[in-house]
Amino acid sequence: MSDEAAPGQVRLRLDLSYDGRDFSGWARQAGGRRTVQGEIEDALRTVTRSTRTYELTVAGRTDAGVHARGQVAHVDLPVEVWEEHRERLLRRLAGRLSHDVRVWRIEPAPAGFNARFSAIWRRYAYRVTDHPGGVDPLLRGHVLWHDWPLDVAAMNEAAGHLVGEHDFAAYCKRREGATTIRTLQRFSWERGADGVITATVRADAFCHNMVRSLVGAMLFVGDGHRPVDWPRAVLAAGVRDSAVHVVRPHGLTLEEVGYPADELLAARSREARNKRTLPGSGGAAGCC
Repeated sequence: MSDEAAPGQVRLRLDLSYDGRDFSGWARQAGGRRTVQGEIEDALRTVTRSTRTYELTVAGRTDAGVHARGQVAHVDLPVEVWEEHRERLLRRLAGRLSHDVRVWRIEPAPAGFNARFSAIWRRYAYRVTDHPGGVDPLLRGHVLWHDWPLDVAAMNEAAGHLVGEHDFAAYCKRREGATTIRTLQRFSWERGADGVITATVRADAFCHNMVRSLVGAMLFVGDGHRPVDWPRAVLAAGVRDSAVHVVRPHGLTLEEVGYPADELLAARSREARNKRTLPGSGGAAGCC
């Protein structure tokens, strides 16, 4: 996966959003399942009247049912295709794409830009309500109902113990050859005036099911089923705990992806490809 477009091609950055409820996740899949990547790639091929599919690289692959407001991807197009369609490409994609996925901006990417490896953080929000009456019907596709009262202060105390660089194996679904070491930069909870409680979770990267597992652990603390120090003990154990519940995907939204200054993009991309280990550890398999 190169950090520069091949000769004769131009690398484009795409900023996009989607409602994930009717998608089988981001990544294109066999068998005709509807995915965000497949939808955009097919639309791009159609509006540029191309015979080939131009593959997108995304900042963070979201699971089935997960939403995105600030997703970022890149695609490499032949220079002549970009020059022919650049003025009308955004509007043509808007006319071709389904209403649950939008591309908001397309522009040439700076040198060294890689949507996945150049990112320095991803920020997710998970929204939940403990209102005894349930979820506002207009928000039902984006807010989880938890039918126990939640103590936000206890959840914030527990979440604070997990911030930093750790091996999050206890909160991730393992994938062969992938490390579970991540730097959790922020994990906090806030109850809004409407009663919806929002978790803000920001890290340099996330492993599979990490956010939804962390949220599940915090909900058990918030409703009194587990003590405040339980999530930290689970983390220290380093193995999946059957008591950690992976919450439903519809409450989760990828809100924003952060990148360094343009002159640091290539260096960040090289760094992100390195195998990660914790100080004093014997190493971890593979990346990313």
